Parts: sequence; C-alpha cells; structure tokens
Amino acid sequence: MVLIFMVLIGVYLLSFFVPAGEFAREVVEGRSRVIPGSFEYLPDVDLIHPFRLFVAIPEGMINAAQFLFIVFIAGGLFHVLKGTGALENAIGVAAYRMGAGRSVKSRNVILVTGTFIYGFFGMTVGSENNMALVPLGVLIASAIGCSRLVGVTMAVGGIGVGFALSPINPYTVGVAQSIGELPLFSGWELRTLMMLLCLSTLAAYICLRVVKLDFHDDQPAEMSRELQEYTLSRNDLVILYLFLAGLAVMLFGIFTRGWYIKEITGIFLLMTILIGFAGKLSPNQLVKKMMEGASSVTSSALIIGLAASIQVILKDAQILDTIIHSLSQVAINMPIAPAAVVTSVIQGLINLFIPSGSAQALITMPILIPMADLIGMSRQLMVSAFQVGDGLSNMFIPTAGSVLAMLALGRVSYAQWLPVILPVMLPLYAMCWTGLVVAHYIGY
Repeated sequence: MVLIFMVLIGVYLLSFFVPAGEFAREVVEGRSRVIPGSFEYLPDVDLIHPFRLFVAIPEGMINAAQFLFIVFIAGGLFHVLKGTGALENAIGVAAYRMGAGRSVKSRNVILVTGTFIYGFFGMTVGSENNMALVPLGVLIASAIGCSRLVGVTMAVGGIGVGFALSPINPYTVGVAQSIGELPLFSGWELRTLMMLLCLSTLAAYICLRVVKLDFHDDQPAEMSRELQEYTLSRNDLVILYLFLAGLAVMLFGIFTRGWYIKEITGIFLLMTILIGFAGKLSPNQLVKKMMEGASSVTSSALIIGLAASIQVILKDAQILDTIIHSLSQVAINMPIAPAAVVTSVIQGLINLFIPSGSAQALITMPILIPMADLIGMSRQLMVSAFQVGDGLSNMFIPTAGSVLAMLALGRVSYAQWLPVILPVMLPLYAMCWTGLVVAHYIGY
C-alpha cells in the first residue's frame, strides 16, 4: 500500500511539471488509434486539487472492479477446493510418485517442469486467464518442501514470461502487427527463442536462489501429512474432474467466445458451487467457506484498486499523451540497433501508466510504426521491441492488475515480491535486448 501510494503521489506531482497535451485519434475497425504527428499541447488546463488525490483511490477501485471481484471469487474457489482435501491429495500423490523430497535433483526437476508448464499456459492462454492456477503452484512448492514464495515465483514468473514473450500473443503482438500491416504472428521464431531462454533462466534462478531465501510466511502452505500417506478417493477424483472440466470450459470460452474477466469470474463461481456440493458441504457451509476465502485476499484486492487510481490522476491531468510523445522522440535519432533497445525501455516506462498491452499497442504503435519506417528499422523488429518492453515490465510494475491479482491469490505481498523478481529481470532483459540487436543485423 505504501509503495503504490508513493507512486500515486509521484504521478500527482508530475502533473505540476508536465504540460497537458493530446493526440488526435481516429476509429479504425471499432478501435481508437492515435494519428501520428497530431500531438498538440493543451492550454489552460486546471491543476488537480490535492483532495482529488484521495477521491481518485475509490474511483480507481471502481474502475478495477473486475480484477477485485475475480480475486474475491477465486479466493473463495480455492478455499472451498482446499477444504475438500482433493487438491492436496492429488498433489501429494503426484509429488510422491515423482520422487519429491528424496533429492535436490528431483525437487529441481519438478520446479523446472512447473516453470515451463506455467510458461506454456502464459504463452497460449494469457495472464489474467491463469489466475486460478497460481494457488496450485503454492501447493506444489509445499509438497516438495519449499516456501510459498517458491511456488508463486514458479507460477507468476512462468506465466509472466510466457505471456510477455509469447509468439502468439493476441493482445500485444496481434494488435501491434495489425497496426503495422504485418502477417498475424509472423516473426514468431525470435519471440519463441527469447521465451525459451528466459524461462530457462527463470527456472535456474528459482532452483539456485529462490529456494534458499529465508521467507517469513504468515500463512505457510504446509502439507498436512507425509507424502507417502496421500491417497486419492473416488470423491477426490470427482472433485478434480469438476475443477479440470471448469478450466476446460473456461479455455473453450476464451478461445471461441471471446470470454474475459467477467465470464471467467462466473465460471469460477459455478465451479465453487459444484465443487462444494461434491464435497458434501451444506449451502450454509459452502457460503461460509467462500466468505472465508474471499476475506483472506481482501487486503491484496484493495491494493489492485489503489494501483488503478494512478491512471485516474493521469487522465485528469491530461499528461499521458505528453509523456508518450516525449518518450517517442528519444529514439528517433539513434542508430537502429540501439533504437530497438531504447524503444523497449520506453515501452516499459509507458507500461507503468498504460498497463493494458492491447491499449498500449493501440496508442503507441501508430507512433512507432512510422518512426520505424523513418529510421530504417523493420516493422517486425519494432513490434518485438514493443512486446519486450511492454511484457517483461508487467512482472514488477505496481499498476499491472493481473500480476497483483495473482500475487493476492498466492498470498505473497507486492513488497515481498519485488526483492525476489527484480534480480532476475536484468538477465532476462539482457537476453532479449541481445536478441533484438542480433535480429537487426540478420535482417529480421
């Protein structure tokens, strides 16, 4: 709360020094795009009253309501699922059969495999759509004798890297390539290579560093008995089937019906009710479990709303377009290879203010594509530079609602997350920046 509130104050202070301005926009295929070269400063924009800083917080919570409520419902779902014991039994049986706890090697195999599985889900399904899988990572970590932090790093980190560098990301690559008039998901080879290298680096970091951290957990996710004592009953299998079937329906809706947060939240709610009744809970017991699960993630959900208030201040001050315009001018006179790297850095900075990848593409790509043509950079390379900058920064910026939501479900605070994820970000960026430079010189 304190960290994000400090960012909010910083953005408020920016409004006194950054002049207001805006781009003209046009609607193309139902989407609003910036018109390149249309930026103008706005005269006589009133300064924001200090009291507005506090009004922006509940307004941000209202704007981020979909993220708050999916956290509450998902928290209830996993508390009910945990109460049935089916999930713990399944993970205990699987971990025992894989040799968990018998050697460091077997532990590392599970962590590496888990990181790549979560990376695959991030690559194919996206970020918000994988929230339900984060508590599974915590249980897996507990089964192999690791802390909650290890499970969250494996899950959130894997999903984050997979989504950030996905060769088939419809939210960032798809929108950016459509604006750049490129074949959909073309140039996938570079993005796939960067994603695999970064997932490998993250997995090694978890095995060598995160497992050794002294993490003070107020709510340790400990397994209730020894691994060899776990068995799966017929009722456990029914509950697990309902859980997996719910996830399958969710994925079907995402890929074929365009489902997003509201529909996913609805599926989570339906899954909670069916699993509760399969677990032989009475209606009152089911509601009580759901309330307990929701209450356990309340503080983390409120942090998401607080982060959303940053965009409220930016919108009121009308300085967002000014920031984008100023940053886009930085790379325009550079040689192509360093310009690609600098562009990715600039996109990371912009992502702090526009954490939606598709929205960021719609706003910035109409500026970046003409800039790429002007300096002789390939449009494909510009799209990849945009993706690296936008995607990887989601792992640590305080305005990334989906990541904050996943941390909430894993019961790891943002303050606990930053010291863990920041050290690995430098090698991840270094590999991607090297990839962008090499890509330019080989004619990507």
